[in-house]
This record gives sequence, structure tokens and C-alpha cells, in this order.
Amino acid sequence: MSVWALGLNHTTAPLDLRGRFAFALDQIAPTLQSLRSSFGAADSRHPQVEAAIISTCNRTEIYCAADHMALDHTVDWLARSGGVSPALLRSHAYALHDDGAARHAFRVASGLDSMVLGEAQILGQMKDAIRAAETAGALGSTLNQMFQRSFAVAKEVRTATEIGAHSISMAAASVRLAAQLFEDLQQTRILFVGAGEMIDLAATHFAARHPKAITIANRTLERGEKLASRFGGKSMRLAELPTRLAEFDIVVSCTASTLPLIGLGAVERALKQRKHRPMFMVDLAVPRDIEPEVKALEDVYLYTVDDLAQVVQQGQASRQAAVAQAEGIIDAGVQSFMHWLDQRGAVPLIQQLNAQADDWRTAELARARKLLAKGEDIDTVLEALSRGLTQKMLHGAMAELHAGDATAREQTAQTISRLFLRKER
Repeated sequence: MSVWALGLNHTTAPLDLRGRFAFALDQIAPTLQSLRSSFGAADSRHPQVEAAIISTCNRTEIYCAADHMALDHTVDWLARSGGVSPALLRSHAYALHDDGAARHAFRVASGLDSMVLGEAQILGQMKDAIRAAETAGALGSTLNQMFQRSFAVAKEVRTATEIGAHSISMAAASVRLAAQLFEDLQQTRILFVGAGEMIDLAATHFAARHPKAITIANRTLERGEKLASRFGGKSMRLAELPTRLAEFDIVVSCTASTLPLIGLGAVERALKQRKHRPMFMVDLAVPRDIEPEVKALEDVYLYTVDDLAQVVQQGQASRQAAVAQAEGIIDAGVQSFMHWLDQRGAVPLIQQLNAQADDWRTAELARARKLLAKGEDIDTVLEALSRGLTQKMLHGAMAELHAGDATAREQTAQTISRLFLRKER
């Protein structure tokens, strides 16, 4: 059984390229179905490929498991899905297999591969992705075992090390940057676009600074109202954005939209209404929620997830000892998984041996019952039963001892001695 992974993240690919390969959680099931169908159509050796897709603002990764590795096909499929050439994708992607793929999954789950070293959010996102793959029927025993072990390792890393201590999230970084622009955040009006986990986190950080007003804009008004009520804020529909944008000093957006929700023209009109008072904007979405041209406007301070990298990486050097400790835990977890995977390779042979032995047992029992029905002596029948089973079990070994040249017979003799002449302990 082979395991492989293909991915691109914040260190290997620019934001706009990552946006081409972003999949919302409700897109995972049909996307996995398309991927797995493509394997069967391309090669009859891959009718039942296990697959899972992890897609966040910082990464998109495909994990697969099958009897035969098909990394090139995975690259071609993902390139087509994003509308780019395989060569371009390869230049920004990483491809891993077997222990390398497992180690990467374990590091991602533990927060060691994140923009924010030690952040815990990725673990929840991975668990959501694996549940989605399982619901879609795409997760087999191999990937399930790998990810369950990665979650266990992540828990051990978090409890046994200081990897997550004092980590700075993108939400916290946004607050820091906003505080550099506005002298008093208590005098600002903040708009959050979306109502997902990232917006929830960002709103929590900003709410701690007690802004003048908080508003949640969301496609589903009910969900927006529910989140807004937690912070004493108000809600509005996304359709109101163009006309109400000028009301807000700070805009933080993170939705699953495939197209920008806030365009250059809308921001220009908002600035005019604000008499060019500055606006602080954070686009945490992949693909972008805010058109990139907005960044060029003189009175707008726009930051994307990639722009926040320098801020969130501060203080990481002090946690290098914890990283080394975490890597040790991960190495042990990877070795354990690979041992399990190696053992899985013997499962078909073990099943065949058990089936063959069961056939022999069934045949000898049937023969014994017939002899007993004819009135044969029970000791004679038992003797015949035991002799019949013994002969069947030893027939193959005896035949091999008489086959081949002297060297082959010597190797066979050593193997048979090891298998059949072991002393009971």
C-alpha cells in the first residue's frame, strides 16, 4: 500500500494561485468523487483510491492511498481543476510519499507547518476535512489510520511541549496592525464580512478592544445575527455592502466566495463619502474577498493573509526548543504508522493462509464424519483426521525441499526450520 500527498501552501505558492485550488467544505464531497473517478478512468489498477482534501486559507493538500502510487495523475488532475498547466503547479507544489507524506500530515496537525507556529485552528480544520472525506465514502482504513494517529500526535505535542505558547494568530495580528493606524480602537466602527470560524476568531480579538460598533455582514442573515449578538453588534445582508461600506473604519472579510465581494469601485465611492478618512481592511479569504487593486488606493490599508506573515512570525525563535521536542514526538508517530502500514502488506497473505487452512480443516472433518457414520472406531478416525491435516500442512514444504538446486534447497531448509521447528517457549 502506498500513501502520497500533493499540496501547495503559503510558503510555496502566491495567494492568487492558492485561490485557484481553494475548496469550500461543501465542495469536498463532489471534488473527492471527481478525483477518485479520474483514477479509475485512467488506470484499472486504481479502482478504489482512498482520498482526502484539506483546504484552508493557507493550504490545499490532497492525500491518497492505493496499492500503486499515482502521483503524476494527481498532479494532472489538480492542475486541470485549477485551470493551470501541470508544469506551473509542480513549480509551486510539494509532492510527498509514504513516510514523507505521513510526517507532513503529522506536522500540519501539530501546527508546525502553519504560518502561525503552533496554532490550533488547523487541527479543527483537518478534522472537518477528514469527516467530510469519510461522509463521502472516500476514506479507507489506511488514510483513516494515518489521520487518527496524526490527531493523537498533535494532542501529545500540545500537552507535552510549549509549541503553542504565546503564538500570534492572524486575528491577533490584524488587531495589532489596526492599532498602529487608529490611535483609539474604541472609536472605530468594524465590519466583519462572513460568519465562519475565522471571522468568529477575529471578532473575538477586536471585541476585546471595545470598538464603538460591530456589524456582521453575511449571506445568511440568521447566522450573522447569531454571531453579532455575541458581541453586542448588529447584522446586515451582503447585498448592503456597496451602500454601507463608508460607515466602517475597519473591514475584516473571510468568506467562501469564489469571486471578490468588495470591488475597487465600491471602495472608491466609500472613501469619497468618508472624505478620505482612512480605512483599514483585512482580507483573510482564499480566493480573495477584496479586489487586489484596492491596495493601491491612497487612503486604504489592505492586508491579505500573506501580508500578515511577518507579524505572526515574531517570537517564533523563542519556541525552537519546543519545535525540536515536537519533531521527536512526530518522528516516533511516523515510525509507528509506517510499521503498521508494513504489517498491512502481509494481510492478504495471512487471509489466504487462514482460508487454505480452513478448507483443509473442513475437508478432513467431513471425511471423519463419514467414517464415523459408517461405524469406524473413533480412535482410528481421529488418527486419520490428524494424519490428514498434518500431511496437507507439510506437503508444500516437503515438495520445496526436493525442488531447485543445492543453494535453493539450503535456503528453503533454513526457512522451513525457522517456521516448523521452533521450540515452544
